[in-house]
Amino acid sequence: MVDTGATMIGLGAGEARRIGIDTSKGVPGFAMTANGQARVVRVKLDSVRVGEIAISNVDALVHEHDMPLVLLGMSFLNRMEMQRDGQSMTLRKRF
Repeated sequence: MVDTGATMIGLGAGEARRIGIDTSKGVPGFAMTANGQARVVRVKLDSVRVGEIAISNVDALVHEHDMPLVLLGMSFLNRMEMQRDGQSMTLRKRF
């Protein structure tokens, strides 16, 4: 889910395990979410791919609890050109 209000990509611990993210090398901390404060681990993702777009070295927060979906936050979106037309959004790699 595209979330321009999220500073970074956010995903739950279960999803992080499923895709092989090693949180032991991350930095533990807390983040404010729509549901209040949450324990997180800040990690650097080697690559994030959305369709044909791939971005390297992207910051993300792994939440201690599972989340129903992955939030595509500004650590990814800041590197995109976003264009919205009604219900559609188009992303293009900026650099």
